[in-house]
Amino acid sequence: MNWIILIFAGLCEVGFAYCLGRSKAVSGYEWWTWIAAFAAFYVLSAVLLAKAIQTLPIGTAYPVWTGIGAIGAVLVGIFVFREPATFWLRYPPRDYQSRGFLPSF
Repeated sequence: MNWIILIFAGLCEVGFAYCLGRSKAVSGYEWWTWIAAFAAFYVLSAVLLAKAIQTLPIGTAYPVWTGIGAIGAVLVGIFVFREPATFWLRYPPRDYQSRGFLPSF
């Protein structure tokens, strides 16, 4: 049961990322509505995480919670807000071996 609670906590994290994204495009009363929804999702996510770690180890629960939130926020950004998914095109990984940062095997 606490795994289900943990998954809902992660989804609430995705919900508050969505509300924060929606608040960027509006002003006035509608902005306050999205910020209130953001705060509600934020508190609910933390409360559900606290409930889940009563029986789950924090070393497992916290990474799962943040992973669900991070992956969900990226997917919401790409598919809902039409943000570009071009991070690796703009910031390619560097060859650390040729620069002497990593030993070659």
